[in-house]
Amino acid sequence: MTLCISLSARPSNNGTRFHNHLYEQLGLNWIYKAFAPTDLGQAIAGVRGLGIRGCAVSMPYKEDVIALVDVMDPSAKAIDSVNTIVNDGGTLTAYNTDYTAIEQLLERNSVPVDYSVWLRGAGGMAKATAAALRDAGFRDVTIIARNEDAGRALADLYGFAWRADVPAQGDGEDPAALLINVTPIGMAGGAEAAALAYPQWAVEAAEVVFDVVALPAETPLIKAARAAGKKVITGAEVATIQALEQFVLYTGIRPSVEQVRAAEEFMRAQ
Repeated sequence: MTLCISLSARPSNNGTRFHNHLYEQLGLNWIYKAFAPTDLGQAIAGVRGLGIRGCAVSMPYKEDVIALVDVMDPSAKAIDSVNTIVNDGGTLTAYNTDYTAIEQLLERNSVPVDYSVWLRGAGGMAKATAAALRDAGFRDVTIIARNEDAGRALADLYGFAWRADVPAQGDGEDPAALLINVTPIGMAGGAEAAALAYPQWAVEAAEVVFDVVALPAETPLIKAARAAGKKVITGAEVATIQALEQFVLYTGIRPSVEQVRAAEEFMRAQ
């Protein structure tokens, strides 16, 4: 049997159900398990030493894991962020499929590149999102991050603006047409699980609201956006695309559209 795992501070069953369902559909003798490591270095050493084939990496480990792998694929090296590790006989190669997911969803939803954008967050997922925005042609982007060093560094890297927080309503600054949240705000199990990543007035002024948080599937931000009649892009959609690309990297098999749809439905039925 071949083992794949995920490492996250707050593990969910999303990836577990998605991958295991595909393994079953395709008749693969594989299994996928989710873990919350207490020591990242020891966890990655375990991936290498135990011959674990694949390892998904989630918040907050997407940058810290870089020092623990052997090879950085261009998809990860370009943005210094890792969400996937493939083990080939003890050699660990790092990839990033988050970028692919963001890129595809912006295109699939026909989000106009002339939209102004507020991107909240400055971690590994924010890097992937900022890179996808830049490469898609978005130019009016503001990174919103309380950590000034990280926020300014990310903004400078992609030629965007930075500010510490969402501007106050009525301060003379136009609200963004596209709101993106790449922070843990609204994530189940966290201290801010019930919080909105953006104030209600900003949601009502936006055209598109995009929350990369996948658990729950309907975050407070997504619920508020739906209630306001806005187009939404969810973290569950991100999770499906990035997990599919991980599956291909691990197994070398690209499932059919029907098989992916069945796995996605199984994942969301929990």
